[in-house]
Amino acid sequence: MNEKFAPELLESKSEIVECVMEQLDHMEENLRRAKKEDLKVSIHRMEMERIRYTLSSYLRCRLMKIEKFFPHILEKEKMRPEGEPASLSPEEFAFAREYMAHTETYLKNVALKHMPPNLQKVDLLRAVPKPDLDSYVFLKVKERQENILVEPEADEQRDYVIDLEVGSQHLIRYKTIAPLVASGAVQLI
Repeated sequence: MNEKFAPELLESKSEIVECVMEQLDHMEENLRRAKKEDLKVSIHRMEMERIRYTLSSYLRCRLMKIEKFFPHILEKEKMRPEGEPASLSPEEFAFAREYMAHTETYLKNVALKHMPPNLQKVDLLRAVPKPDLDSYVFLKVKERQENILVEPEADEQRDYVIDLEVGSQHLIRYKTIAPLVASGAVQLI
C-alpha cells in the first residue's frame, strides 16, 4: 500500500518478494500432491492467485515509477551513502540503467541528430519530472509519533508541531511524513 500511494520509489523489499515467491512455489508443489477434488485445494489455489496478484501489482507499481522517474532514481541511487538501504533491487537497477540507455539512444536517433549541433544534447535530469514530494497523502498512524514538524504551505504561515496518535488518520504533505513511512510508523491509505 505504501508503494502504491507514495509519490516516490520506496526502499526495495526484494528479500520479501523472493521469500513470497519461494513460498508460492512451495505451496504449488504441495498442491500438486493433494487430491484434485478436495475443496481445500481450490481454496488454496484461490489464495495463491490473490497473493500472486498482490505481488505482481507491487512490482508493476515499482516499474511504473522507475519508468516515470528513471534519471532521478538513478541519480539518487548514485548519491546514496554507504549503508543506507537501496531503493532499487539489483534487477530494478539494471532495468533502470538499460531503460535510460534506450531512451537516450531513441532520442538521439529520432530527434537529436536532426537538430543543430548546439542542441544535440539533452539533460534527462531536467527533461524528466521529479517525484512530487509536496503532494498530499492519506495516512493511518500505526505507532504514536510526537513533535512532527509541519512546514507551512504559504510564507505567511508558521511552522507547527503535531502529535500523531495510534489509529488516527490524516491528510498531510508526503515530505513531512516520508521518514515515518520508511520506518513503518505510518501506513499510507
